[in-house]
Amino acid sequence: MARVVGRRVSELFPDGAVVRAELLRDSSDPGQLLVRVFIPATEDLAAWAAAHREPMEELRTELSLRLPSARLLEFTSDAPGAAVISVPDDGSLAAEQLTSRDIVAKALALLRENYVFPELAGQVATAVETRLAAGEYDNLDEITLTELLTSHLQEASGDKHLRVRLGGGPGPGRRGPGRRAGDPDGADAAERAGGKAADRAARRLKMRQIGQLDNFGIHRVERLDGNIGYLDLRRVPMPENAGQAIAAAMELVCGTYALIIDLRRNGGGSPHGVAFWCSYLLPEEPIHLNDIFHADTGETAQFWSLPYLPGSRYLDRPVYVLTSSHTFSGGEDFGYTLQALGRAEVIGETTGGGAHPTRPFPISAAVHIAIPFARSINPITGTNWQGTGVIPDTAVPADEAYRVAYAKALRHVAELGDVPPRIADEAREALAALND
Repeated sequence: MARVVGRRVSELFPDGAVVRAELLRDSSDPGQLLVRVFIPATEDLAAWAAAHREPMEELRTELSLRLPSARLLEFTSDAPGAAVISVPDDGSLAAEQLTSRDIVAKALALLRENYVFPELAGQVATAVETRLAAGEYDNLDEITLTELLTSHLQEASGDKHLRVRLGGGPGPGRRGPGRRAGDPDGADAAERAGGKAADRAARRLKMRQIGQLDNFGIHRVERLDGNIGYLDLRRVPMPENAGQAIAAAMELVCGTYALIIDLRRNGGGSPHGVAFWCSYLLPEEPIHLNDIFHADTGETAQFWSLPYLPGSRYLDRPVYVLTSSHTFSGGEDFGYTLQALGRAEVIGETTGGGAHPTRPFPISAAVHIAIPFARSINPITGTNWQGTGVIPDTAVPADEAYRVAYAKALRHVAELGDVPPRIADEAREALAALND
């Protein structure tokens, strides 16, 4: 959260106007936070404040909405004996600020209304209400509260997707996606639809631009000695945004004799992205990969491999999937699906065990709760990896999984009969180095 505050301060103020921002706990009041903004040394702090009144006021308003426990905002410098300007919360947004008890109560109401397993939701809510009645959540700042409440929800449910987090819905005067200010009830439907389509296109473009910053989770693509392909995938993006990058990655490894897909640091993503990645490892004939049952509507969405893909498929060659205890959600879906189909050997540690698709529900402008509203059902196993994780075919510590998979791949190359001598030599030398 301190990084978020620092980044927002740098966005609000002109370049060079601030040095840094710190988020501190008030030692005299554990439930309160302090944001201290440091500016370049100046002899006239009042003049600096007059020149930057607008971003100071905007920062104060945003803190009152997004981090209400930050009752005090200060501006000062690192100079010895520097003056301080304090900007306290004036109470004008008190109606938008929920107490810790109100946040917990609303979170539990949303849980009961939306959790994929209603009976379990009731049990979890009752357990947390006992803690609430005992005062365990009283007078906590939002950071402490969200961490504590999340730990209690996950302890009672066993569901690591169930979380209370900072960041809520639109605040006063702010519009949600697709809604325009001043749009009357009788506005032309086509005009509204056009506005929504433009909003969707703008969001998609922004998501693509953000996704490009980390190459859509494709952290590394490499041809290893012995002609082994290696993909290090840190998340599973939507194919609408990342299709070109995924196709390019698969094209770079399409000529290798075996493929290692490293999901040890993969925290999840889109089920559509999982289907897209898996399709490259399967034949053209569509294969049923997964179902997601939506408890709120009773509908089931089916996920199948794709009959057409841009670029080359990777068929009839071994695939090794690396996992760790940190592999989660969509990353687990990827490994579980390939394992169930017999298309890949999973090597590493049992994964985190989160199989329920999740949706955020705003509690306030400061806080939201992520609630699993659906569940995955694999058409082969009839179940999923919730709570159990993906159990590896070859169980080894995560930091040994790469070496084990690479050795298996190199031994596969050694058994092939038509490998060019140069590559065969590479494979033998690489395997010898692994065994040293």
